[in-house]
Amino acid sequence: MQPQRLTSLVMAAVAALGLAPASAAAAPRDVPAKVLQVPTDVSPGMQKLIAAPLNPAWNDQFNTGAEWRRFANKQAATVVPMIPAMLKRLHVKLARATMGGVKVFVLTPDEIPPENRNRLLIHVHGGCYVLFPGESGATEGIMMAGFGHFKVISVDYRMPPDGYFPTALDDAISVYKAALRTTSPHDMAFFGTSAGGALTLEMVLRARQEGLPLPAAIAPGTPMSDVTLTGDSFYTNEKVDNVLVSPNGFCHAATKVYAHGHDLHDPLLSPVYGDMRGFPPAILTTGTRDLLLSNTVRVHRALRRAGVEAQLEVFEGESHAQYQFDDRVPEAREAFTEIADFFDSHLGK
Repeated sequence: MQPQRLTSLVMAAVAALGLAPASAAAAPRDVPAKVLQVPTDVSPGMQKLIAAPLNPAWNDQFNTGAEWRRFANKQAATVVPMIPAMLKRLHVKLARATMGGVKVFVLTPDEIPPENRNRLLIHVHGGCYVLFPGESGATEGIMMAGFGHFKVISVDYRMPPDGYFPTALDDAISVYKAALRTTSPHDMAFFGTSAGGALTLEMVLRARQEGLPLPAAIAPGTPMSDVTLTGDSFYTNEKVDNVLVSPNGFCHAATKVYAHGHDLHDPLLSPVYGDMRGFPPAILTTGTRDLLLSNTVRVHRALRRAGVEAQLEVFEGESHAQYQFDDRVPEAREAFTEIADFFDSHLGK
């Protein structure tokens, strides 16, 4: 068959399938409205989280650090009263301390297995760089200590209006430097979710810039790895994610306040643009309805392209960070146990 004839047949087949040739201009797709069912193959507790209405604060657009702090304090007041019961359920003790001049919470499980006694995890909390001040930011660290049986240092980093970019990262690195005085980097890991996931990645970038030894492993959960609103799921999961809801919602507004006019493409704000060669092994966690699913997937691919061991865990039906919303749902135990097992396989090796 003549090449010209073959080309014509291929083009006819493409047209018949309704597919545009590779050279065609990219165009957005109009997706019809649809009703999303709650998954039936998740726990009843997770079904309730997935079925919840959209976050009523999703479109709050405060413009100053002081406004965000007032909102954060109000939110924290609903979280802190629940912490004593969580500590009791997970058999964890919480103590306030200072490391490297930074406020921290030391989270110690009642039982630490022999293999974990020299190990230390550093936790950086989420909240779009402005939410979960004080004890309210320690809940994920409590779950990691309880489910994983590691000692955890949860960093109470400065947030607006007390500090703007890069104070959160400065504080986290100060804590790491202090920890290095007593613990080998081979026995340490960083972890956090959302802004904490981004900070986990940013800490590695900053540690490398400063010539510090890198930790043995990291766990960036659904990281805010690209705050320029680049990523497919920002749009495919808009109004599907019932936590963040929209790429132009409260979290983006908060991040712009924290950035304080700084370039959002800076890898210390959008770490997906950083050089990930030589990063520690990483485990990443997200959900199918997560607005930051693409942010997580893109980091996973960037790590793999850089030759870094990277494990991606995607939970069915979950919106942003819902795997760490309630320690009583089995998906929380599953997520933190997987992270703990990943850390166990890399720390102290």
